[in-house]
Amino acid sequence: MADINTIRTAAGTRAAEIDQGLRAHMNKVYGTMSVGMLLTFLVAWAVGSNPALLSVFRDPATLQPNILGWIVMFAPLGMVFAFGAAINKLSAAGAQLFFYAFASVMGLSLSWIFVAFTGMSIAQVFLITSIAFAGLSLWGYTTKKDISGWGSFLIMGVIGILVASIVNIFLQSPAIMFAVSILGVLIFAGLTAYDTQKIKNDYIQHAAHADTEWLGKAAIMGALNLYLDFINMFMFLLQLFGNRE
Repeated sequence: MADINTIRTAAGTRAAEIDQGLRAHMNKVYGTMSVGMLLTFLVAWAVGSNPALLSVFRDPATLQPNILGWIVMFAPLGMVFAFGAAINKLSAAGAQLFFYAFASVMGLSLSWIFVAFTGMSIAQVFLITSIAFAGLSLWGYTTKKDISGWGSFLIMGVIGILVASIVNIFLQSPAIMFAVSILGVLIFAGLTAYDTQKIKNDYIQHAAHADTEWLGKAAIMGALNLYLDFINMFMFLLQLFGNRE
């Protein structure tokens, strides 16, 4: 009986340690994501509110990107692929620095919104996105339902809206933009819940190995995924509900 009690006590202690570690891990994920978001919006505001800086990337009147603007527009996508390929070679500190650099470049690519939309509508859509993101992420964290099967369908949806968005750069079709925005909100809402549950499950599966380096990089990768979910949901909602200048 004593042995059974000892085993139960040890198991309970280990479960408590994992639960405490999970909370710390999620706090790091959300904290890193929040710093990235702050960097993005500070850079976007600084460039977007300064016509001289904005003109380096876009025509201040038409907002059409120049060559450098096109590079900045697609740079975040290239950096995401580069980050995924290099994550195993980077240290946790290096991964975090890369993420903050990515967030700053994303700010450059989004700077035009401070000219295209009113400041009030940007703030309102940001608040709506924050509330929706918090609710979806909380549901993904607490639900007992296994939503891992959503992943492949959601990724296919992301590829679809990415292709449609690139095509619509040249077509400039309001109908396609509207459809892409609706689908984009739904897809990234699903990804918010999916990614949150995946971050949680990945931690639980690897916590027993006590691999602090892996856990540190996993937190950065999780922050990147949730950051992308938030930014994309925000941009699609802004296209739907933002008031243009």
